[in-house]
Amino acid sequence: MHVGTSTFFQNHGKTRTDLEVYQNELRLADLCEPLGYDSIWGVEHHFTDYTMCPDVLQFLSYMAGRTERIQLGSMVVVLPWHNPVRIAEQFSVLDHLSGGRAIVGVGRGLGRVEFEGFGLDMAESRTRFAESAKMLVQALEEGVAESSGELIKQSKVDIRPKPYKSFKGRIYAAAVSPESSLALAQLGLGMLVIPQKPWSEVENELKAYREIFQEVNGEPAPPPIVVGFTFCHEDEERAREMAAEYVGNYWDSIMDHYEFRSDHLKTTKGYEYYGKFTEKIEKYGNQDVKDFFLDLQVWGTPEQCYEKVMSTRSRIGSESFLAAFSFGAMPYDEVEKSMRLFAKEVMPLLKKVPAAV
Repeated sequence: MHVGTSTFFQNHGKTRTDLEVYQNELRLADLCEPLGYDSIWGVEHHFTDYTMCPDVLQFLSYMAGRTERIQLGSMVVVLPWHNPVRIAEQFSVLDHLSGGRAIVGVGRGLGRVEFEGFGLDMAESRTRFAESAKMLVQALEEGVAESSGELIKQSKVDIRPKPYKSFKGRIYAAAVSPESSLALAQLGLGMLVIPQKPWSEVENELKAYREIFQEVNGEPAPPPIVVGFTFCHEDEERAREMAAEYVGNYWDSIMDHYEFRSDHLKTTKGYEYYGKFTEKIEKYGNQDVKDFFLDLQVWGTPEQCYEKVMSTRSRIGSESFLAAFSFGAMPYDEVEKSMRLFAKEVMPLLKKVPAAV
């Protein structure tokens, strides 16, 4: 299996200065390659403490110059917030800087604060994402960008530097709603799974996604990439306590950033699925939903962490796991110990797992 890490730059509760967050997150990012991780990923968000990485490609370009072999992925670049030609150029540059180590991850965004901050209409995001993604895939494969879509109009231009090798098999998108999953299949994109709903639902959606992917593209869909908020410790009870506190903190930051206590998602075009999610929170209560989210993540002793990753793999056929170690204002010494223990005890076992036939 492929084992990567994700860097969030979160300043939950403003417990540190933003400079302290960056200094520590970059220090941890520098450990990824020496510890043997296969990739490092960045997450785009704006305007709040939720994730302070407004330019993922800038971060990945920085890491490209500090590393030699590790792959560099975006989790994700939110296409409706950008000119897709500029994104194609930036990914091509990143691939040249890194010697072909870039992995493209894109999404359509959910935070009202971010759409409003950019003066964009959330109701247009599904169309903007589909048109931008189609043009981005073409631009990275052919070195030429153009579009005559409903919202994205682009005369034919060359991407320079010209992509020097194919990005096929290196382009993924995050999907939560069933509609988004099917759209990814039609666009020929791999799927990035961030656990937040029952695995049985994910399995059903992957089945439909794979069927459409095969029909449209004439080949099997790539295995999904799975993300997990991860805490690894020798003591099971200590791991449980730490995960409950800091994954719990991260859940609270999700609730705040995406305003899940508000009703606006129920009436926003293209976000009806998330409106139903809001209803579930109202029905079951925030603590029960938080506990459910906690149970989806990867925490425990090294043996338990390994078993959780493998359990997910057996259910959805994933061949890659991305561990997010730093979140929810967890002390950085604890983050580093968890990251090192996972690398020493769990990662070697995962890397021995053969690819599914």
